[in-house]
Amino acid sequence: MGTLRSLGQSMGKAVLRITVVAIVTTLTSLITLAPVSVFAADTFALIISGASGGPDYTDTYARWRQGLVTALRTQDGFRDQHLFVLAERAGGGAGLASRDVVARTFAQLRERMGNDSVLLVVLLGHGTFDDLDAKFNLVGPDLEAREWAGLLDTLPGRAVFVNTAAASFPFVSRLAAERRVVIAATSSMSQQYDTIFPEFFTAALMSNQGDLDKDGRVSVWEAFTFASAEVRRWFQRRGRLATERAILDDTGDGRGREADDVGGDGIIADGVFVGAGIPTTPFADPSLAPLVRRRDGLVARVAELRSRHVESGASTDEIVGEYRRRLEALLIELARVSREIRQHDGS
Repeated sequence: MGTLRSLGQSMGKAVLRITVVAIVTTLTSLITLAPVSVFAADTFALIISGASGGPDYTDTYARWRQGLVTALRTQDGFRDQHLFVLAERAGGGAGLASRDVVARTFAQLRERMGNDSVLLVVLLGHGTFDDLDAKFNLVGPDLEAREWAGLLDTLPGRAVFVNTAAASFPFVSRLAAERRVVIAATSSMSQQYDTIFPEFFTAALMSNQGDLDKDGRVSVWEAFTFASAEVRRWFQRRGRLATERAILDDTGDGRGREADDVGGDGIIADGVFVGAGIPTTPFADPSLAPLVRRRDGLVARVAELRSRHVESGASTDEIVGEYRRRLEALLIELARVSREIRQHDGS
C-alpha cells in the first residue's frame, strides 16, 4: 500500500505540474496572439551623473548621460517635461546633482506621477561603501542607499532604479520592493572598482543591439542582459579577471541574480520598457483604455506570482495547490478581459 500511495502522490504531482505548464502556455497564447494595441504607462525618467573627481571622468559621464537623454528623446511619445537630468554642473537643461536638488526633484515627481506611472532612475558616477551603507557620490553631501529607498517609497507607481556605479551591490537589498526593478553594476561588497557597465547599458538603449527579441523596443531585462554580456566580453578580450558582475532584482526579495543565472528575477523586468512619455497606439474606441490597464495589471500580477513561486522553490502539495488556484483565477479573469478588448477592437 505504501508503494501505491507513493506512486499515486508522484503521479498527482506530475499531473499538477503539467496542468500548471498548460495554464502558463495558455497565458502566453493570450498575450502573444491577441491582436490588440497597448496603451503604455505614463513614464518618467531621472538621469543623474554625479561628482566626477577629474576631467577624464567628467567627459565620460557627460557622454553616457547625453547618450541616455538622446535615446529617450528619440522614442515615440517623448515628453520633455517627463525627463529630469542632473549633472555635476548645472546648465544646458541639467540641474545640479546635489542632495537638495535630488530631494526637490523627487518631490516634483511625487506630485506628477500616478499609480500607473513608471519612473526610470539611472545613476552614473562613483560609488563608495563604508562597511555600513553604500553611497552614490553627488556634488556635496552624498545620499546613502537607505535614503534613496526612502525617496522611492514616497512615489506612487512603479520604479526602475539602475545604479551603474562601483559598490552598488548594497542598493539591491536596500531598495528592493514590490512594483520595483533594481539593477546594480556589482554583485558583491568586494567589487568597488570603476565600472564599465554604464557604457554598454547606454549602448543597449541607443541602438537596436539591445533589442534581443527583435520586437522593435528594448525592455529593462534586455538592456540588462545585453550590458552584462558585453561587460563579460570586455574583460575576456583583455585577459583580465572581471571586477564587476551586474545583478537585477524584480521579485522584491533583495537578492537578485546575474543575467546568466537561474532564478525568478527578470520576468517583470522583461515587460517594462524605459521611456519619458506616453508612447501610444490608440484604439478607435477610447473607452478601451480602462480595459487595457486592467489587462496589463493582470499580466503583471501573473508575472509577480510566477516569479515569487519560482524563487521560493516550494514544492509541497499544499503550496503548489494554492499557487495553481491563484494562477487559474488570474488567468480566467485575464481571458475574460482580453476577450472584451478583442470584441471592442473589432478583432
